[in-house]
Amino acid sequence: MPQPVLDIVALRSLTAVADCGGFHRAARVLALSQSAVSQHVRRLEKTLGRPVVEREGRGTRFTPEGRVLLEQARRILAVHDEAVRTLLDADADTVTVGSTEHAADQFLPRLTAAVQEVRPGCRVRFRIDRSARLVEAVERGSVDVAVYVTEAAATEGTPVGGLPLTWHAVPGWVPPPAPAPVPLVAVEEPCAIRRRAIATLARHGVPATVVGDAGYLAGVLDIARTGQGVALLASVGAGPDGLTPYPGLPPVTPIPMSALARPGADPATTEAAFTAVRDLLREG
Repeated sequence: MPQPVLDIVALRSLTAVADCGGFHRAARVLALSQSAVSQHVRRLEKTLGRPVVEREGRGTRFTPEGRVLLEQARRILAVHDEAVRTLLDADADTVTVGSTEHAADQFLPRLTAAVQEVRPGCRVRFRIDRSARLVEAVERGSVDVAVYVTEAAATEGTPVGGLPLTWHAVPGWVPPPAPAPVPLVAVEEPCAIRRRAIATLARHGVPATVVGDAGYLAGVLDIARTGQGVALLASVGAGPDGLTPYPGLPPVTPIPMSALARPGADPATTEAAFTAVRDLLREG
């Protein structure tokens, strides 16, 4: 029996759905039609013989098998992209842009437009990952420029502004009455935004407990959409499907963001990318 093969393009669409919070935003970031992204995911499901993404109201939810596939997809794409870069020497016409998954659906289109304005015709490749891993990828040269949460990485980089943060929950969500702690949903440790959420509530004397966590933002959104708790999310651009800002908790100050370019990167490309991120965060 032939061994099943996971399609690289389909895996890229799957990770975009997770990182952008849905098919529509993933299609916009990938410059594809929404139907194309859906077909890619269905192709993966056919290969595996089981569903990986399910509709849930206006949003999407990854099945347990889908979460496993998502984790493996990130590893496959990282190795694949680095191999292409190394073996084909694709630096001349390809720029690899890295972003933390928080607000990735806003950062990536802006970065793509900025890079292509100074390098017309170049291909932009994406990598979405934890901040510390993005910095490592930039330093070893597999990512050209990255934007990340400053305090989540050992390298400070160039400050580019603060990422606004807002509490989000399902419409009509009400926390349990005091003295019960506020139920939180967050990315698993280490996560600077998780720590910011807990520290802010503690500073205001609001007891809280993490009732659900996930390795990636997609899982956090899935859990929050069940109504189990409130999540602290980036508030740049449109909010995630199925969730709405929750005003009943103390406001959170924006978290500092940094940008970093690999050694030897084109200065004009670097400056254009950094400026694009600053402008976006200023608007936010």
